[in-house]
Amino acid sequence: MNHRAAFALCVITVLLGNLAPVQSAVADPGYSLKKVASFDHQVTGVTADETGRLFVNFPRWTEDSEISVAELLPNGSLKSYPDASWNSWRNARQDSVSPGNRWVCVQSVVADKKGSLWVIDAGAPAQAQLVPGAAKLVKIDLASNSVARVYPFGLDVAPQGSYLNDVRLSPDGKFAYITDSGTSGAIVVLDLNTGKARRALDGATSTQAEKGVMVKADGKPLQRPDGRGVQFSADGIALSPNGDTLYWQAVKGNTLYRISTSELQTAALGDLPAKVQKVGENGPADGLLIDAKGTMYISSVEDHSIKIRQGDVVKVLIQDKDLRWPDTFAQGADGTVYVTDSRIPDMNFYNPKQGPTLKTSLYKIVVKD
Repeated sequence: MNHRAAFALCVITVLLGNLAPVQSAVADPGYSLKKVASFDHQVTGVTADETGRLFVNFPRWTEDSEISVAELLPNGSLKSYPDASWNSWRNARQDSVSPGNRWVCVQSVVADKKGSLWVIDAGAPAQAQLVPGAAKLVKIDLASNSVARVYPFGLDVAPQGSYLNDVRLSPDGKFAYITDSGTSGAIVVLDLNTGKARRALDGATSTQAEKGVMVKADGKPLQRPDGRGVQFSADGIALSPNGDTLYWQAVKGNTLYRISTSELQTAALGDLPAKVQKVGENGPADGLLIDAKGTMYISSVEDHSIKIRQGDVVKVLIQDKDLRWPDTFAQGADGTVYVTDSRIPDMNFYNPKQGPTLKTSLYKIVVKD
């Protein structure tokens, strides 16, 4: 059996239970990365809509970027999205415009299959102080390129110290699930019809950075000059193809967790921690993606690699030293899987010699001829 046939056979495997995974450290020689675009700013999120349009975002972590959300045009240029007004916020003059209808610190963009782009604005530049009124989920109509609805989050859902990270939409269009990777991790569950949100698993073991885990880069602990290491809590998030199970994990953590979405929506908050299941060990990871066939993609941040999980088997799909910090995945309608490289180990949080700007890249996974 050739490598393409073997991979095709693997991807039909349904995600399974709670056994320790079999880990394979050898990359599949049939796959590689192809650079799609390069950016002059630190990119995190990427998404592709059903027509092939690509969108990216640039959080305000180390620079007061002139653009937060952009459409990546076929010629490689960036177009402010949905318009210049939404991208007009600047940290230096934040009192002059409303944070409720401007991008303040965008972390994620996700296109659904129904013609909408969803944007998570964590509202906390430099991953620090939350700007009052800035935390929100925004729905944009892709046909008209206009904002359809803004879902603001109060301090009961996004308190100081929160950092809303990534979002998944239920297939029926009724709910959004958002990870909070801030100082106290949580899962935010948002009813998209009523706009009512609740903060679930707040402070639960499954949503926190794991004690005893030190995230490394190039084999060395990734630390700031003052000794602080990576502290991201619940971050990567993935939804089963039928929408009945939500998966997540902390960047500073090895363990992948899951819960029934029906319980996440309706169960008493105090009962939810007992309903969470451990799936297995992924190692420290940032972005997660489950494709339509049930394969989970894992951005393995310590070893420059992209892994896949099928059942209890975790294997390296691609390893590339140029992939400094694989961040967010997206899959296009044609099946192409994209991944951003946010190069977190190289940013001036951890490397004081690095200036505020950071050149980053977007890649896609390709099958070698």
